[in-house]
Amino acid sequence: MLKIQEIRELIKLIDQSSINEFEYEQEGAKISLRKGGTEQPVVQQAPQVRTEQPAPAPQQPQAEQAPQQQKEEPKKDSDAPVKEMDESLHKIESPMVGTFYASPSPDEDVYVKPGDKVSNDSIVCIIEAMKLFNEIEAEVNGEIVEVLVENGQLVEYGQPLFLVKKQ
Repeated sequence: MLKIQEIRELIKLIDQSSINEFEYEQEGAKISLRKGGTEQPVVQQAPQVRTEQPAPAPQQPQAEQAPQQQKEEPKKDSDAPVKEMDESLHKIESPMVGTFYASPSPDEDVYVKPGDKVSNDSIVCIIEAMKLFNEIEAEVNGEIVEVLVENGQLVEYGQPLFLVKKQ
């Protein structure tokens, strides 16, 4: 039987492909995935019915929430300088959708941690995709500043994994 993570990976891979329908059967278990099916609107309608019943009460707080959202926007502006500083750092990005692993096995030390020096051919992590373990190289000389993902976390294509200060 497939694990939940494997099913999620399949969903993302199918979503990014031109495949509209996918079926998989193993040991009596069957998975059937379809894009643009009629099942999604049905699922969405059930929560809408529930939200309509208490609608009069949330309408009053919504007016109060609008100023809160305006208050949050300046906070985002204050975060912008931090992002600009991050742009000076090199981002090691995921070349694929998969599961991030910081070490070669659970009982071994991580490949890199903040403060470690790396060269362009240094292995910084492993990404598992469809039962294949892909070693990811730094592709730059520098020092690891920050690890942006957790061990065992599902990562997307192009998602930043590490910040590296180039040397």
